Amino acid sequence: MTGILAQINVGRLRYDLDDPRLAGFIGNLDRINALAEASEGFLWRLKDSSGNATAIRAYDDPRIAVNMSAWASLEALQRFAYRSEHLNFFRRRSEWFEAFAAPFLALWWIEAGRWPSAAEGRARLEHLATHGPTPHAFTFRDRFT
Repeated sequence: MTGILAQINVGRLRYDLDDPRLAGFIGNLDRINALAEASEGFLWRLKDSSGNATAIRAYDDPRIAVNMSAWASLEALQRFAYRSEHLNFFRRRSEWFEAFAAPFLALWWIEAGRWPSAAEGRARLEHLATHGPTPHAFTFRDRFT
């Protein structure tokens, strides 16, 4: 399928957003978001008027942070996620986020001109948890093109 790749990743923060133990994460959000936006193949990311998504809720738990974006290809997202400075922060995930029992990342294809909502992203994660990887929601490891 040709289309646009959407992704959601979520995590439960160990601390409240204003806790100094999250400073390494919160203090770099704008920089890493700017890096994503400047990356080849980047098309869109979920954000509110503050420029990030920390206030957007996909779950009732206020400590569950959501990140969503759209990319021109799976390869473009992989380059950003695993071959840019983003990887250094991904490796530090356990400092800022608790282990997430359910899948925390889902990928799926969308049509051009329609950006997914946080609720849709959550539904894709839930589908992945219930059914495993399918064309409706998949992972880097189990891809559907």
